Amino acid sequence: MELVDTGNMAGNSFIEKIDPKERPEEAKFSIQNMDTNEDPMANFFRFANGKWIDTHPIPPDKSSWGGFMELRDRNIYILGKILEKCALDDGKKRGIEKMVGDFYISIMDQKKLEEKKFDPIKPIMEKINKVRDKNEMVKVSQYLHSNGIGNFFSVFSMPDEKNSSVYAFYIYQGGLSLPNRDYYIQDSFQKTRDEFVAHMQNMFTMYGYSPMESKDSAEKVMKIETYIAKASRPQADLRDSEKNYNRIPYGELNEKFSRLNLVKYLEISQVPKTEYIVVGQPEVLDAVEKMLEEFSLEDLKTYLRWNTINYAAPYLHEAAEMEHFDFFNRKLLGQEVPEKRWKKAVNIVDRSIGEALGELYVEQEFGKEARERMQTMVDDIRSVFEEKLKNLPWMSDVTKKKALEKFSKFRAKIGYPSKFIDYSSIDIRKDDLLGNVMRSENFEFRREASRIGEQVDKELWLMTPPTVNAYFSPTENEIVFPAGILQPPFFDATMDDAVNYGGIGGVISHEITHGFDDQGRRYDMDGNLKDWWTEEDAKKFTERADEVVKLYDSLEVLPGLHVNGKLTLGENIADLGGVSIAFEALQRRLRKNPELNKKIDGFTPEQRFFLSWAQIWRGNNREPEIRRRISIDPHSPNVFRGSIPVMNHEKFDSSFVELSKVKKGLDKKIFIW
Repeated sequence: MELVDTGNMAGNSFIEKIDPKERPEEAKFSIQNMDTNEDPMANFFRFANGKWIDTHPIPPDKSSWGGFMELRDRNIYILGKILEKCALDDGKKRGIEKMVGDFYISIMDQKKLEEKKFDPIKPIMEKINKVRDKNEMVKVSQYLHSNGIGNFFSVFSMPDEKNSSVYAFYIYQGGLSLPNRDYYIQDSFQKTRDEFVAHMQNMFTMYGYSPMESKDSAEKVMKIETYIAKASRPQADLRDSEKNYNRIPYGELNEKFSRLNLVKYLEISQVPKTEYIVVGQPEVLDAVEKMLEEFSLEDLKTYLRWNTINYAAPYLHEAAEMEHFDFFNRKLLGQEVPEKRWKKAVNIVDRSIGEALGELYVEQEFGKEARERMQTMVDDIRSVFEEKLKNLPWMSDVTKKKALEKFSKFRAKIGYPSKFIDYSSIDIRKDDLLGNVMRSENFEFRREASRIGEQVDKELWLMTPPTVNAYFSPTENEIVFPAGILQPPFFDATMDDAVNYGGIGGVISHEITHGFDDQGRRYDMDGNLKDWWTEEDAKKFTERADEVVKLYDSLEVLPGLHVNGKLTLGENIADLGGVSIAFEALQRRLRKNPELNKKIDGFTPEQRFFLSWAQIWRGNNREPEIRRRISIDPHSPNVFRGSIPVMNHEKFDSSFVELSKVKKGLDKKIFIW
């Protein structure tokens, strides 16, 4: 690490200079990743990734390591260099460059953070201290929400799932510090709960409480959060779009939830007068209502103080930051050491004003050619899926017609938004890290609140351009591929078609299939939550989906710990469909271009396709992280994502039979799409 004197830059002393040697290599597809001593039908994941798994231990600053993380680290390096340049360049002229540069300086100037200690949160704590009775709780709760500090429940706006042309105001369960309700009630997480209480005691003591006050405060917070957790829905139940859509008329809000005073909450939030709000889990709000009655005012204020300390800790002085890391990263995830400061800075800026940083990223990294090649592949795969819909044997013509109508309105976004969010109204200061984060949160809260009832802006994105991910939006009937994922191992212009169709082609097909998974299928062609299936077709789909649940329920990731087939159903259907669709798209391409149908490095195009899919999911995970993901993640573990969809494919056995002694993959194959 090289420290660079920023000289006369308005009181900033040093920021970290990123060593060019830290630029990661491209995470390309390679037969060197394979372990060909493994039998492909007995253990396909290790056959495809065994040598990589054995030679790539998890770095001490990570809780997991794999293809996604390798590419993520590469993007973080690029973003870090962009931030460094913006911070060090005295001649920067554009507002966007000054904004991200000043934000970066506020993170890197640790000396300033040490001087301030807990001072940045004292005004917030004072607001909480001044609450005189429970009727005032709505004001401080809203204030905290509007600045990014969670409590009691969560709020957001999104297209109304039953009127997708306009934005609606949503209230969902929330208010928990641990990952989800399971951590508060399952015996397997007792050790974590004990460590969490000890962590809270440490933080309260660090803030200035006596040991006895800290112990008492930690126990109060644990009681309140456990109360909320017991009323909260299990993670798998949160996937049911219909059950989590409960429209409450504006005029009934205070009648149903009198203690929460949601009308006042909306007024303070400056939400335009709306006819209704959508409550995801009404029973949780009922529980919070009772909690406000049963717990004392001081207990509730202690809970809000904890939420404030917990939220702010990563943005404060080193002692608070490291105590937060020790529990939430080391004990909860198994991460041994923090990431380097500049990497942390990239993540903070990306979360806070991500489209500003993303705009600079795409200017530098994402060319027209990549976008055009991606669009060609999307169009290719789209035609295959359309053909599959037309010929689906188990679906009636009535439902099939509506499915094709829905698919005809489907669209894809590639690379970056057609317009970027304008953050120029946010006051970004070089010497106020927590303030920068909170003002960014407040900007987003106000932006979302002000659009309630307005027409949906279909040009907005839910991910920033450098993100290594993709998504399907059911209310907008679209798939979105940020520029960040359009690189090796997913998309590689130097590789053969089989590798690219198995990589990014499978991801494209995966996202398309989400439009017709167990939840996506419930949305019509306009993105509205509406039943458009015949009763018989819905029954046939459910029967097939239940088979997927059973298959994944049977998979053991650790001794006694199985995949949750219900929680992961949508992603599993998308994986199975993704491999099937992308494989057929490759076959079409090979039929049109027979000269491409040849072995490379000793493997056929079909084999390279399946290997490529498995290699994008290569990875290692620490045990605490595995347990966390099984509890909260709607995706199956990578070992199963990389193997089950491939082994389920009808052409898998014939593709690898000559390399196998077992001569048989899965006993039963499941076909939906």
